[in-house]
Amino acid sequence: MTLQLLADSACDLPLSFFKDNNVTLLPLSVQIEENHYLDLVTIPPKQVFEEIRNGALPKTSQASPQTMLEEFTKLAQTNTSGLYIAFSSELSGTYSTAVMVMEQVKEEHPNLDLTIIDTKCASLGHGLLVKHAVEMLEKGKQKEEIISEISTLAPKMVHLFTVEDLEFLARGGRVSKASAFVGGLLNIKPLLHVEDGKLVPLEKIRGKKKVLKRMVELAVERGITTSTGPIAISHGDEEETALQLKELLQGVVTDREFYINTLGASVGSHAGPGTLALFFIPSN
Repeated sequence: MTLQLLADSACDLPLSFFKDNNVTLLPLSVQIEENHYLDLVTIPPKQVFEEIRNGALPKTSQASPQTMLEEFTKLAQTNTSGLYIAFSSELSGTYSTAVMVMEQVKEEHPNLDLTIIDTKCASLGHGLLVKHAVEMLEKGKQKEEIISEISTLAPKMVHLFTVEDLEFLARGGRVSKASAFVGGLLNIKPLLHVEDGKLVPLEKIRGKKKVLKRMVELAVERGITTSTGPIAISHGDEEETALQLKELLQGVVTDREFYINTLGASVGSHAGPGTLALFFIPSN
């Protein structure tokens, strides 16, 4: 039985990745004023950040249950095995909806062979897992091997990130209003990470240069120098700052693959312009 990989747009991989690697995309939705968009499909990330800078307040919603129903039914009808690597259940209802839709499809198609992994990861932390699954599949690994490895790597994924304004995360309930208020004072830049799929504030640092330096220090403390996989950096339309972080990291790691990409519309709507995030998997 062939294996079909699925992922939602919150993994922040570009649309070309899904097309080039035959990964089924389940896009989250973005609403800007009266306009509704599908993340990656009908709105590019850059447009979202432009809209936010112009005063828009985008709202996001989980991937469409109808799209899931169609894709999961297609798997059953074509006798294709599926592996859906999903966005953190702590940050979106997409995972729980996918499980519900899967059970619904199984009522009519008991032969459905679909596994859904709650990565508890976000942005390119999620994306690195999707990329790794694609690489394993290309090497001929079997479904159970891929499930086992992704399930093992996901809890180890290090997320370190800073945002220009915590208010964006507070509006969506991702951090507390109190944290957002403090972050907006005196050019203080918050540093956050992910614990069990949730966004958790770590430190507050004054000034961009100090934040970048501290991100590198924390990355070293968390094992980036002994990790062996790729290092990913996502950004909220701030490629120049992402490249500065890469340069700093190259001072502590050698011969490593770096993967840099813009935050997608769904994650970017909550994190806002100026966000900078670092992801890697320590070897231990």
